[in-house]
Amino acid sequence: MLVLSLPTAFFSVMFASILGYARPEFPGVDWISPVLGTVIFIWGGKPFLTGGWSELKAKQPGMMLLIAMAITVGFVASLGSSLGIFDHQLDFWWELALLIMIMLLGHWIEMRSLAQTTSALDSLAAMMPDEAERVVGDDVETVSPEDLAVDDLVIVRPGGRVPADGEVEQGTAAVDESMITGESTPVTRGPGDRVVAGTVATDTALRIRVTAIGDDTALAGIRTLVSEAQSSSSRAQRLADKAAALLFWFALGAAIVTALVWTLIGRPDDAVIRTVTVLVIACPHALGLAIPLVVSIATERAARGGVLVRDRLALETMRIVDTVVFDKTGTLTRGEPIVVGVAAAGQNDTDAAENDVLALAAAAERDSEHPLARAIVRAAEERELTLAEARDFTAEAAVGVTATIDGHEIRVGGPALLRDVGADPLRDADPWESDGATVLHVTRDGEIVGAIGLADEVREESQQAVEALHRRGIRVVMMTGDSQAVADAVARRLDIDEVHAGVRPEDKARHITELQGGGRRVAMVGDGVNDAPALAQSDVGIAIGAGTDVAIGSAGVILASDDPRAVLSVVDLSRATYRKMTQNLWWAAGYNLISVPLAAGVLAPIGFVLPVAVGALLMSASTVVVALNAQLLRRFDLTPR
Repeated sequence: MLVLSLPTAFFSVMFASILGYARPEFPGVDWISPVLGTVIFIWGGKPFLTGGWSELKAKQPGMMLLIAMAITVGFVASLGSSLGIFDHQLDFWWELALLIMIMLLGHWIEMRSLAQTTSALDSLAAMMPDEAERVVGDDVETVSPEDLAVDDLVIVRPGGRVPADGEVEQGTAAVDESMITGESTPVTRGPGDRVVAGTVATDTALRIRVTAIGDDTALAGIRTLVSEAQSSSSRAQRLADKAAALLFWFALGAAIVTALVWTLIGRPDDAVIRTVTVLVIACPHALGLAIPLVVSIATERAARGGVLVRDRLALETMRIVDTVVFDKTGTLTRGEPIVVGVAAAGQNDTDAAENDVLALAAAAERDSEHPLARAIVRAAEERELTLAEARDFTAEAAVGVTATIDGHEIRVGGPALLRDVGADPLRDADPWESDGATVLHVTRDGEIVGAIGLADEVREESQQAVEALHRRGIRVVMMTGDSQAVADAVARRLDIDEVHAGVRPEDKARHITELQGGGRRVAMVGDGVNDAPALAQSDVGIAIGAGTDVAIGSAGVILASDDPRAVLSVVDLSRATYRKMTQNLWWAAGYNLISVPLAAGVLAPIGFVLPVAVGALLMSASTVVVALNAQLLRRFDLTPR
């Protein structure tokens, strides 16, 4: 388009007279601008002509119809001028080329910022295993999950994904349900317990009777929730569209009045010139760039600061958000357990005794793949403890582990272990349980020697983020699949306003809807599949970059870091972006409100009539002002404050 626009402007009679240069003269030179301008009008103007026609049929005039009207009037007037029908002052070929090029640039920027993907649903589908092991009599056959039927019996081996919703018939295993519940700690599932497709049996094999397949599974339900929320999420009317709609009627009315007045006073030639000038000047050069250019610069500035904007409407909406809902696991917390306390039994509760308890537990747990076991071993390594050799390691689901160390039977486990040995929990562990931590006891030859408390670590930055959101007048809510005790402990520490615990995926989306129904503007911050429906349902979905693909695919904004304070950057950038949008809109629309009456000749009685060329130049100058003002956004500091 630029290749065609430059010679169109250069060989235009009007453009040459405005800039004061001598246009080259040779046979056919007068038709270069008309021919190229016609190609630009038909080819480059097609999106606007088509869009304008659609707005006209829908009786909803807006930006497209305003642009279509201006370029059509400019083309007809210029062609008439080239053919000698109209006055030479109506040679708008250069202005027509510039107008269409600027509008196409703005349109391209807008389409790029609006581009979205469907990766959320694809990622959900990828949660399903490729194969399933179905039990047929005494044999086991490998089939596709799509070939399973209700009442089939399937085997899920350690580390394997459950191929369909079902009920455990045989075996007990720690099942990782974090992709559904968001809980970082695997839960024990045994005979009679329900399991859902996509979850993982972490330690032992399970035999599962299929109860739901295909679209009836819980995972498929989440896909449906995400799809419905994405399609039903409201999209605010753009400020530029509103301004363009008002400007269309203003320009059309001004043109009609101009034509009537100049005709009635007996100056039909001036009526044509003034009317055409009004309609061409009314075209929103600056208005077409006011929003897309600001958003483009804002998204680029955000990306350099680790904030990726997938949906420009999310960035626009974030400024009016009054409630931020955080998922707990992996967002406010790190999503993995750490040792928060060690206690030794008896009166000898010293640092050395606590280290002995931790060393025993770590030696026994060293061969286990359970997340709690890894946390214990990691804590022992951080304290640089020496671990004895463990033999005869066994793991019993829902009870704990057993190993022989220096000839003694060492066991590490939860409440079931205490019942086995007939002992009461250590009172020193009570504060940990009150704070929602998981408590494991350590026994030697059937006697309790100590206890270890483990909990999901709260990020150091989380409290700063909550405090800063409160300073901005934003209410903070936490939703989690964890227990009420765990949720309350985190909420007390972070001073969170509202807590919802034990929340399943469909409940998260429902809670978001209830908040919205109460008039709240809600942003949801999460990182897991369980957050996807809520991310899509919220006014603004913000995904932690380290989260799952489906969470990222359901969000309008993605944080490259795990730091929850980055949410503050999104809020502040949104407000700064809106200020620039508003400034540009006032400038772009305000220019038209002033220049259109001048072009119509309202000051003609006192001897002032805005020359056509001057009006066209001023219109182009307004575009430059808007562009320069948008560039100032590059100086915005994304550092959370």
